[in-house]
Amino acid sequence: MARIVAAFGSSHSIMLVSRREDWQHGFRLIDTKNVHLYDKAGNKTDFDTLLKTAPANADELTSPEKMGELYDQSQKAMDELRERIHAAKLDVLITVGDDQTELFRTSNNPTFAIFYGDTIRNTAREPAQANDAWVKSARMWRHEPEVDHEYPVKSDLAQWLIRQLCDREFDIAAMDGLERGQSEGHAFQFVHRRLLKDRALPIIPVILNTFDPPNQPTPKRCIALGKALRELIALWPQDLRVGVIASGGLSHFVVDEDLDHKIIQAFRDKDNVALESLDPKHLQAGSSEIRNWLVTSEMAKDLDVDWVKYLPAYRSSAMTGTGLCFASWKTIF
Repeated sequence: MARIVAAFGSSHSIMLVSRREDWQHGFRLIDTKNVHLYDKAGNKTDFDTLLKTAPANADELTSPEKMGELYDQSQKAMDELRERIHAAKLDVLITVGDDQTELFRTSNNPTFAIFYGDTIRNTAREPAQANDAWVKSARMWRHEPEVDHEYPVKSDLAQWLIRQLCDREFDIAAMDGLERGQSEGHAFQFVHRRLLKDRALPIIPVILNTFDPPNQPTPKRCIALGKALRELIALWPQDLRVGVIASGGLSHFVVDEDLDHKIIQAFRDKDNVALESLDPKHLQAGSSEIRNWLVTSEMAKDLDVDWVKYLPAYRSSAMTGTGLCFASWKTIF
């Protein structure tokens, strides 16, 4: 029978596909214009307001030297995670990520979706222009260098999971292909391009609407989805080594270290009470991607967290940035 033998989590922030000099200088400028800023209480705010309440050592935390150190640590952490995924010897990787008006639009935006086509496409980069901003170049890194690429999907298992989840009263949007010109979303591009690289490991894309109101799933519903997926995979008759990875998070675009550490500890303790009781008000904008980790942690409930690298990556004196997190649950061999 199929078994979940490994689980992983990884931030996928644009910071992680940017250059060292972008960390040291570029983000200071773009964050002043970010319209998706919420304070630690979950209230809408702006850059100037955050700047007024920043700690006295804010400039020290975001100095070019400190940012360079964080850049190096994040690259090392991603390399470590890539090796752990490779060492797990998986047959399929269930990838739990969010869609931010990439495959869907707010005119029709499901809470949960699963892709079950034979392959899923990542498109080629747009040709570079001399006046391209560095942030566009970073986003384009997620795309293929020259031509579109079709990545394999474990379609028979994916289709079966959709039917079984519907029988368990989950409303799942089913996708068997992409429209012309569409590409898999950033959460899935990152896993393919940075963590799997050239490995032809089949995935199953599980897509959550974490970002766009009004129909984001509650933390409790995310846990319920993870539980259902864990139980269903154990019923699949084919002998498969199944892995799962959460793509995204943790807190951003204002870093909340207390929230991040609370969540990481709950993963370690398998504390569903703490995870289900998370206030959705604290899961807005980029922090909404924590929902992907909730699904994954419940799927990995039979495993133990054995490695975490957490980096509070402040990138401006207003304490904007990303709580970068990379984690794995102990692999069963």
